[in-house]
Amino acid sequence: MNRQLKRDTKVVCLADLEREGSRNLSKMIGEYYNEGAMDLITLNDNKAAYDRYSLRPRLCRDVCAVDTSAAVWGAKSTIPVGFAPTAMHAMAHPDGEIATSRADSRVGVPMILSHYSNSSIEDVVATGKSGGNPYAMQLCMVNDWDTNISILRRAERAGCKAFVLTLDTPSLGRRLNEHRNNFKLPEGLSFPNMPEDVDMRNMIQDDPRMTYMSSVSWDTVRTFIAATHLEVFLKGILTAEDALKALGTGAKGIIVSTHGGRRCLSAHVDSGIRRGSDIFKALAIGADFCWVGRPAIWGLAYKGDEGVELALRLLRDELQTTMWLCGCSTVHDITRAHLGRLSSSGEFVPLQPRGKLLPELHPASRAEQISQTTFSEKNKMMELESQVARVRVAAV
Repeated sequence: MNRQLKRDTKVVCLADLEREGSRNLSKMIGEYYNEGAMDLITLNDNKAAYDRYSLRPRLCRDVCAVDTSAAVWGAKSTIPVGFAPTAMHAMAHPDGEIATSRADSRVGVPMILSHYSNSSIEDVVATGKSGGNPYAMQLCMVNDWDTNISILRRAERAGCKAFVLTLDTPSLGRRLNEHRNNFKLPEGLSFPNMPEDVDMRNMIQDDPRMTYMSSVSWDTVRTFIAATHLEVFLKGILTAEDALKALGTGAKGIIVSTHGGRRCLSAHVDSGIRRGSDIFKALAIGADFCWVGRPAIWGLAYKGDEGVELALRLLRDELQTTMWLCGCSTVHDITRAHLGRLSSSGEFVPLQPRGKLLPELHPASRAEQISQTTFSEKNKMMELESQVARVRVAAV
């Protein structure tokens, strides 16, 4: 009685989806997707970070009509979650990013396409036109400036609403599984958003159109942002110091991310989300929007676009349940007061309201104030706020 909808015979949560989807992947591909850099410490902590917060349910609230939707890039997303840029979806399913886009369109959530995708930005955006969900293109800057600008222009022409510039890749993290498995791009796959004549099968590149720009500066970022009308989000920022630097670039937001363990203006978070309650906690701490990567891969490997849709439906079901139990009718009702943590003495301590930080440095709405909404599980929120406050004093 009162049991909630069961959406699949084998998969009832993302942990099930990871297990079932991974069974359909080869060892080389499965470990490429599911592992990260070195000893996987960051990868594992991304997930464990959410468990360090506990929910504080509020009772006797009218939650007959819970609305899980959120605004992003001028559009409405049915849940405050979209798919982060994840490379090479076609290794998980022949339809690759096209299948992911079909699922996004049906559910009504945004998608960021990796510049290492196996489908073109034009085809991916065209697939989702009927759903009205927004798209963005992602880029790790390469040494050839013309290649960077070419990808930007293609995103503009394709109808993207935003552009995501990844800043934490002066070099790849050392991914041990790729060395052990001698990882290489499977036959028949390509990177259609990159120049046509690059050698895509060479894992050790010296072509400036493929090698990462290790000389990226904040001036480089400002120059790139000035070249487009799209909203630009800076991905990979984890410190208050860099969040402050981002203020002066013209960016519309930042995405706090550890590159999925491979490595927020509006503050978005990416990395480690596996449950709807994780989304709730991220929003409560201060994120405006959340992104997931691997669940799309597991869904593709399990049942193609139906599996991707299943991942999104499960996250929505779990978020809705958490909102019910915590007395929240909309995502705007979710606050820090809904969370607590165990202190070193073992006492359960509710999170305190967060003060406004650096209000004079950036105008407009909450959605455009980096300093008020910077979110990082990895660096501990209170420590980060303290750092921002100290930087503010020094700056003033």
